Amino acid sequence: MTDVTYYTNDGLEKLKQEIHYLKTTGRQMISKQIAEARDKGDLSENAEYDAAKEAQGLHEAKIAKLETTLSTARLIDESKLDTSKVLALSIVKIKNVKNGATMTYQLVAESEADLKTGKISVKSPIAQGLLGKSVGDKTEIQVPAGKIEFEILEISR
Repeated sequence: MTDVTYYTNDGLEKLKQEIHYLKTTGRQMISKQIAEARDKGDLSENAEYDAAKEAQGLHEAKIAKLETTLSTARLIDESKLDTSKVLALSIVKIKNVKNGATMTYQLVAESEADLKTGKISVKSPIAQGLLGKSVGDKTEIQVPAGKIEFEILEISR
């Protein structure tokens, strides 16, 4: 059984758009590549044809994976979430206790994660260490660079 993944409205819409693109434009492009390679003659010794067929297989596998993700996706109504503790879709302002640096992250589904915009996966080590905590709590989180102690300054939606 596949895990349920929680999405924002924007994230779910992007997932649907990507599936639609792959099923329409993506499939058309691959079919065109296969047809062009087929027109070049003997298929038994046609590396271009083999590559196009392999690309088609990978493309269909990607569509299947995204459709599975969509079938287990759940939309979260942010207005009904508790802001007293860190949950999926929470926007959390934390402070590194050692050096005083503050950061703000939103905890989102893996496919929506984008560090440049401050969105981290709920499955990341930092998010896992923050889940269930409240404002004022301190938590020690194991990251690749070692253990870092964070204090939760603010939780919002």
